[in-house]
Amino acid sequence: MAPPIQALGYLELRASNLDDWAGFGPRMLGLMLAEKSQSELAFRMDDRRQRILVSGDTHDGLGAFGWEVADAAALDTLAARLEAAGVAVARGGQALADQRRVAALILAADPLGNRLEFFHGPEVASDAFIPGRAISGFRTGPLGMGHAVLTVPRVDDVLPFYRDVLGFGLSDWVEEPFRGYFLHVNGRHHSLALIETGRAGMHHLMMECLSLDDVGQGYDLAQAEEGRVATTLGRHTNDWMTSFYARTPGGFLVEYGWGGRHIEPETWRPERMDSGPSLWGHDRIWAGPEAVAAGRRMRMEAASRGERAPVQVLDGNHTRMPGACPWWDGVRG
Repeated sequence: MAPPIQALGYLELRASNLDDWAGFGPRMLGLMLAEKSQSELAFRMDDRRQRILVSGDTHDGLGAFGWEVADAAALDTLAARLEAAGVAVARGGQALADQRRVAALILAADPLGNRLEFFHGPEVASDAFIPGRAISGFRTGPLGMGHAVLTVPRVDDVLPFYRDVLGFGLSDWVEEPFRGYFLHVNGRHHSLALIETGRAGMHHLMMECLSLDDVGQGYDLAQAEEGRVATTLGRHTNDWMTSFYARTPGGFLVEYGWGGRHIEPETWRPERMDSGPSLWGHDRIWAGPEAVAAGRRMRMEAASRGERAPVQVLDGNHTRMPGACPWWDGVRG
């Protein structure tokens, strides 16, 4: 049975300083600041009225995840599925639906208490998306706004809820240098990941750009600000994303990437990834010197085995170069 969840539709964040986000979102990430008040900021990434809502608060942190379903019938079916599993479900009122720019929504919580909002009928803007800086745009549409990664005390306490109750599919998992499980709901390699760290929190949000140069120029911007880069430029082994990680005003990280892997959920078979999280790069500065050294050892071992991955390229976003190496032609043939 297909999962009822179609995509990660939006994210609400809590922030003690809205001005920090008002600058960081457009200038660093290229988001469009669509609406601004004394208590809220609404950012766009595409044709949706909003993808990220930042609400003023006394502290910084995650407010809610917005997971999208197809229609009202799918929302009712999901509500019944959650209640049958013993999960408390509440109907969101019209005022909340209007704030989230959706037709209707229900509310629940995962085993760690993270607020989950399931919705249908997102509003589409009447005006064009204008990025906050000169970028090509974001890869969203049916894949959703990107992916989110949560830190959890124990994966085994959380994974069954997302996999068995909500119907997320397992893409793959790693045991070293940390324990992590990667879950999909559509063709994006993962829309959610759970990383076992001993504590609960938001690790990062991934945004996927349409051009590699958008990422490189963002990396230049991040390097110009002391302490902004949390993980250096690199490429992941499982979703093949070329990316870096930046520290946000809220304390968690944003992965800013390009070239993410597309999968076919109906035929996908999960497997354990034993080569570490990255093919190259991605020094995890945020985790300290020991983690950086451990990651480098795993990458060097993978490199010595000749591990490589193909590049994922959108139509119209590349040109094919002529072959110039008979040896390579022979290997590929």
